[in-house]
Amino acid sequence: MRNPLFTLIIMAFLNSHAITGQISIRATADQKLTELKNQLAHNLENNILPYWSSNMPDETNGGFFGRIDENNRVIHDASKGGILNARILWTWSAAYRVTGNPEYLRLATRARDYILSHFIDRKHGGAYLTLNYRGEVRDDRKHTYTQAYFIYGLSEYARATGDKKSLKAAKSIFRMLEKKALDKEANGYFEVFSRDWQRLHDRLIGEKSPADEKSMNTSLHVMEAYANLYRVWPSSRMAGRLRNMVNIFLGHIVDKNSFHLIYFMDKNWNSTSMIESYGHDIEASWLLYEAATLLQDPQLTGQVKKISIAIADAAAEGLMPDGSMLSEKDRETGRVRDTRGWWDQAEAVVGYVNAFELTGNEKYLNYAVNLWNFIDRHMTDKENGGWFAYLYSDGTTGGDKAGTWICPYHNSRMCLEIMERVK
Repeated sequence: MRNPLFTLIIMAFLNSHAITGQISIRATADQKLTELKNQLAHNLENNILPYWSSNMPDETNGGFFGRIDENNRVIHDASKGGILNARILWTWSAAYRVTGNPEYLRLATRARDYILSHFIDRKHGGAYLTLNYRGEVRDDRKHTYTQAYFIYGLSEYARATGDKKSLKAAKSIFRMLEKKALDKEANGYFEVFSRDWQRLHDRLIGEKSPADEKSMNTSLHVMEAYANLYRVWPSSRMAGRLRNMVNIFLGHIVDKNSFHLIYFMDKNWNSTSMIESYGHDIEASWLLYEAATLLQDPQLTGQVKKISIAIADAAAEGLMPDGSMLSEKDRETGRVRDTRGWWDQAEAVVGYVNAFELTGNEKYLNYAVNLWNFIDRHMTDKENGGWFAYLYSDGTTGGDKAGTWICPYHNSRMCLEIMERVK
């Protein structure tokens, strides 16, 4: 008779190894999609989410810690960023919506409660950029980018649960953006404001951002947020504002010659940047199509479909023989930033599965499979859990495991998108 302990050990081994390993591009399309879905679901529920649930909750001061460094040490007194917290809320909410796991709902509710009680500015509207580790306001500026992520996270919680408080908060931030951030002359949204919504000419979100008037990145995440809010609040006004964002991309942000996105622009949408960001390109290719399809306008959807495929093709200039995607290129200098970021790779998997769905061309599916194989080999931290933020050109990994910009949203969303798309 077989020893029960031996059986348990074998079962545990099989469970941890059966849904791993490189996916062959020589398999059939259906086989590749099924295996991709299985491996991503496994990575989500056995790596990404367990890492964030076990390491990030701050049981002393509430909410979630603000940083885990590259040596996997929790920095207990790190500031708590609004972008990180909004993305955490989106992640747990979406994970609950897709899987029904009650533990994910508990963590989503924890994130919602902390945001509503600490980040929301009840006097002037909108949400703060940064709190200190005790939950006190550290930076009270209102960046349109950050506000968009709060809309995205709060609307996803409402979508997953039907919660009215989170929907009300998302609507309130939306109305503040429309009232205070909208450029009523040239369209689009200005970037940075004081606590009481006086326009500032500070640097944009990110240390390397110039003090330009408008950015592709902020516009992308406003569109993303408005699309999600439209799902739970399908009003005519919301439809109009979402359509406006799609048209901004078609008219001002997608370069009509290269089909790369224009990164920075002045007030009147003149380009002020020569950067090609491959990760943003491929992310926009599928988010733009998603936004258009929600509007249920066949003519618009048909137009956006063609452009989304063209953007995906332009982004493929950043794909490398090892399956990965480079970060960006400066057309003016020819300099390529060859760091592989966790988020670029994750968004590219979704973007190329989306391109495959739109065209039936298996080259796009192979791009996605090769990207995932690269991620599995190099970006997943098999010792400590979670993902590495960056893989550098010398083969080393680095960057914080969690922080202002390092979140569970890109890689969790990759997994959830494929889990929902592949039946």
